[in-house]
Amino acid sequence: MILKWLFDRTMALIGLLFLWPVLLVVAILIKCQMPGPVLFVQPRVGKDGKLFNCHKFRSMTVGHGGSSVSVAGEARITPLGAKLRKYKLDELPELWDVFIGAMSFVGPRPDVPGYADKLQGEDRIVLTLRPGITGPATLKYRNEEELLATVKNPIRYNDEVIYPDKVRINRYYAENYSFIKDIQMIFCTVLGKHMTYNNEII
Repeated sequence: MILKWLFDRTMALIGLLFLWPVLLVVAILIKCQMPGPVLFVQPRVGKDGKLFNCHKFRSMTVGHGGSSVSVAGEARITPLGAKLRKYKLDELPELWDVFIGAMSFVGPRPDVPGYADKLQGEDRIVLTLRPGITGPATLKYRNEEELLATVKNPIRYNDEVIYPDKVRINRYYAENYSFIKDIQMIFCTVLGKHMTYNNEII
């Protein structure tokens, strides 16, 4: 995956250089409208199960103490934070995580400790991958927060339905890697389009 490694570093650097005005504006808006730190930094499980600090723009109130499973419309998500999440602007600081090699543009979303630890047997192949800003499971569940808002028990639905399906999709990604598919997923993420992957629409 040398091509993937080179692509990630090069495009992350280009992204940081070109998008720094957007990063600056978002940081200023957060500082003005949301008391507390601009960035949300949290340990996530990375390649080979090693922890790394994942960086995102903060979209929630400070010290909310809530679950790691987010649901659309939660009180802990601020009005500005909801807009950042809707347009995925909260993910922009992850360009830095890609640039330093902790993440990739495409791969499984980085899990909090407690989820990745439950992977068993052949499913642990997912841990051989660098976590991604986007990926096949991310595309399929791009409206995950809205979906969880429609069920009675969001945490249980996530643990019993969504998370196992994400593991299935990410395992297929690891076992059938394609750089061309990576590029297609990036374009679909940016343009909000769907694509066919492993005989399903994501």
